Amino acid sequence: MEMTGNDHDDRSCDLENLATTMGMEGRSVYKLARDMAKLGFQAGQLGRSVEAWQKMLTEEEITIFLGLAGAMVPAGLRKLISHMISERMVDCVVSTGANLFHDLCEGLGVVHYRGDPCADDAALREEGIDRIFDVYVSEAGLQSGDRYIAEFVKTLDPSQTYSSRELMEMLGQNMPAHTLLGSASRAGVPIFVPALSDSSIGIGMVLAWREGHRIVVDQIRDVDEISQITEKSSQTGVVFVGGGVPKNFIQQTKVVADLCGKYRGGHNYAIQYTIDPPHFGGLSGCTFSEGVSWGKISKEARMIQVFVDATIALPIVVHALDESGTRRKTPPRYAWNEGELSLAYEERR
Repeated sequence: MEMTGNDHDDRSCDLENLATTMGMEGRSVYKLARDMAKLGFQAGQLGRSVEAWQKMLTEEEITIFLGLAGAMVPAGLRKLISHMISERMVDCVVSTGANLFHDLCEGLGVVHYRGDPCADDAALREEGIDRIFDVYVSEAGLQSGDRYIAEFVKTLDPSQTYSSRELMEMLGQNMPAHTLLGSASRAGVPIFVPALSDSSIGIGMVLAWREGHRIVVDQIRDVDEISQITEKSSQTGVVFVGGGVPKNFIQQTKVVADLCGKYRGGHNYAIQYTIDPPHFGGLSGCTFSEGVSWGKISKEARMIQVFVDATIALPIVVHALDESGTRRKTPPRYAWNEGELSLAYEERR
């Protein structure tokens, strides 16, 4: 007897007695995730997401997009995500500006601390401490990041326009390798920030703007550049951490490709870790099956949505992938020439 269905592992599988699949014997994280794939509900979805991601890593010609929303860096996942980038578990990142600003601040030595979510926020304000649920960070530290961005802007040529990808690459050149910005710059992984102004990066740029150092960030060029990546990729996969703007920004590349006559079909793999349900109609929770109707996801795609807090899921998933020993052989390499992309799949060094 076989079962298949949207947003589930697209393998046909024999029904098992679930009560026999999860005993208490010792396991590695990878073995735990593999065994979880045999379970029901979100545990099963989490395990199957590891299987799908691992399969993506074995494809010879595929580009894997990462959509990064939520406060993942303040929550403590910076090194984990940097590892994903360095090991080419992903090939192109679309992030909120907030994650990258906090990443930059940590690269400058600003520390996030675990605190009390029930603290007196007025008292925290008096002490110059900003709170993100149970995470504390110094307002003075964040302001040092704002000023760093302002000084960075002053080094740029005001006669040029820049894509967010270019700005993040330049910022990453002076960031430590354990940051998202630093690891991406070293690995040749582009980072796009489609809502750049909706973050402290935008605030820092305003500081420079008001001092007469005005540069233009061309976010339409962002759309063009990331759409070129989709159009020139043999296959594409998406991994969404949360939803929001990063999810839509990656999804809409398929719409652009279709309009421009360069459509190669929807994404071939789709994984999401989200706490947003689909029935309110928001994009963050919408199913991949819904994306099939837009042409964003291939109807044959392997689609796995896990309704779970990403701070729980990612450490398990990434450690499992690392323990699996699966390594990318031919990730895409990008070369940009005046906004035009050349993409080739090359052996890793």
